[in-house]
Amino acid sequence: MNYTHLGRTGLKVSRIALGAMNFGELTDEANSFKIMDTALDAGINFFDTADVYGGPQSPDMAKGFGTSEELIGNWLAQEKSRRDRIVLATKVYQPMGTGPNDKYLSAYHIRRACEASLRRLKTDHIDLYQMHHIDRATPWEEIWQAFEQLIREGKITYVGSSNFAGWDIATAQCTAASRKLLGLASEQSLYNLTQRTIELEVIPALRHFGIGLIPWSPVGMGLLGSALGEITEGRRATPGLQQRIQQLRPQLEAYEALCRELGEAPAIVALAWLLHNPAVTSVISGPRTAEQLQQNLDALSVRLSDETLAKLDRIWPGPGGEAPQAYAW
Repeated sequence: MNYTHLGRTGLKVSRIALGAMNFGELTDEANSFKIMDTALDAGINFFDTADVYGGPQSPDMAKGFGTSEELIGNWLAQEKSRRDRIVLATKVYQPMGTGPNDKYLSAYHIRRACEASLRRLKTDHIDLYQMHHIDRATPWEEIWQAFEQLIREGKITYVGSSNFAGWDIATAQCTAASRKLLGLASEQSLYNLTQRTIELEVIPALRHFGIGLIPWSPVGMGLLGSALGEITEGRRATPGLQQRIQQLRPQLEAYEALCRELGEAPAIVALAWLLHNPAVTSVISGPRTAEQLQQNLDALSVRLSDETLAKLDRIWPGPGGEAPQAYAW
């Protein structure tokens, strides 16, 4: 396993992170434990979850909320030494109930959500506590005050963000600096070959402030994982995915043909492409089985030539570079 610093911090995390979004909803306890065992044995030390994972992420369908954290907590409780071998990350923001303060980033909710996550995870501290989304209705002074208190109490160590715009990252950092805080250690963003919008402003902001990038959905919800072959075999029949495949069929055909030339599975090439980006700290693998996780680890040894990277850019063009040069002189 390869390790790198989480942004500008001294903390080192594995280049592949274990995403636990499927735990409790698509993956039962036994298979979740097997996946975590496989991850630890492979040297993965970065485990990512969220308070809302484990069921439909809707306040009207709250069954399953917190299950992912509970499964990780149960696994950690089996062997106490495991806790010191992993960097444990979770998130706050999403509705955890139907009350008016059961969501978002008020100091009130952050405190209560953190305490609840600690109980479910069966631990006394969270290594990376991430804001799951931006809350522009709550002032940054209040948000940072809440995180400062949790850091002071030893309940969290680092703060991260997810799904932030470039200007949200800048605003957050400027406010943190005014309070003499480290600020954001990482940003978790939607980023893959089919979704490259963050190259405009988010990645430049992360580079400027020394914040690590953790891409989620690296294979585009399965689109970059042999989608054409699987739809042909009848294993992927959801109308939404079929429609997306038809929209991108020419690009998918060219992509899968290139992967065959390389002798690599499409999903592995998608992960390797992200790992070639110096802005990327760690790529989230959210497997449903231990076998899927083991396969994803192959991306660590794949080296894509400049010629191959150029071909991928032609198949899946980005926004044209960084803003404003991407659209202006």
